[in-house]
Amino acid sequence: MLIGLDIGGTKIEGVIVSPDNSEVIERLRVDTPKTHYADFLSAVRSVIDSLMEKTLASSVGIGCCGSINRTTGKMQGANILYLNGEDFLGDLRSYYNLPVALTNDANCLAISEFKSGAAKDAQDSCLAVIIGTGCGGGIVIHGNIVDGQHGLGGEIGHNPLPGYRVDTDGPTTQCYCGSHNCNELFVSGTGFERTWALKHPKLSAKEIFNRYANKDKDAVEHVEYYADCLARILGAIVNVIDPEVIVLGGGVSNQQAIYPLVEDKLKNYTFSKNVDTPVRQALHGDSSGVLGAAYLPVMKGMVN
Repeated sequence: MLIGLDIGGTKIEGVIVSPDNSEVIERLRVDTPKTHYADFLSAVRSVIDSLMEKTLASSVGIGCCGSINRTTGKMQGANILYLNGEDFLGDLRSYYNLPVALTNDANCLAISEFKSGAAKDAQDSCLAVIIGTGCGGGIVIHGNIVDGQHGLGGEIGHNPLPGYRVDTDGPTTQCYCGSHNCNELFVSGTGFERTWALKHPKLSAKEIFNRYANKDKDAVEHVEYYADCLARILGAIVNVIDPEVIVLGGGVSNQQAIYPLVEDKLKNYTFSKNVDTPVRQALHGDSSGVLGAAYLPVMKGMVN
């Protein structure tokens, strides 16, 4: 059996997964400690230990906010701030005599959807993009996840929006990361609401999409604009890696209206104008992260 953990700012979820059919055999959740790394590490170990008491595990895979810098081995970019600068993976490996692997949550989405989800028919590659509170991505090439030298593989949310223009995309805006006009500012759920508010009274994403369904002119224009931004971003990636399938996860991915719009606009931003790359909704939903984490050691060739 495979053990997978999905770690976020509010909860640590652990599962036992059958490697044959992605069936979740056991599930356990605890709150993420708020202040100290030592408490956090203890909580993670308690979840793993509890699951190991219930099965003979072949590996432990972890999906976590942030990433590992391959040069230093330390965590970076985690919104659990006390985790940054810690050798989290090394600390875990010192406790367990079995393969332990770690990657970020977007990579876990890519793994689970490539292995048994919306991209399971792909032979070689897929791109997974989270469009929720933030925007991140995961890339699978030749059946393996791409982490990169600095753990930045797939971090498309913090590339600048392709083709940015003040007259169509609004005034230059600084992202929390320090860069300007990052993709996340336009295609995350919060970005969708932010760009709407540049021209209209503030509304939630749900309210805007409800207006779109009722054919409100402003909402139709805004959803079309959002799909164009997303197509620009995806088109730039297609021109680099040309994935077989693109999978969308996160809150905005639940809006079915965006899929035909993005697929139609995508070809406008690729070198070849006859691109027909399918853009699909993630199949595993909220379980994508923890399933991808469980499969991570398998994808990395650490276990059979």
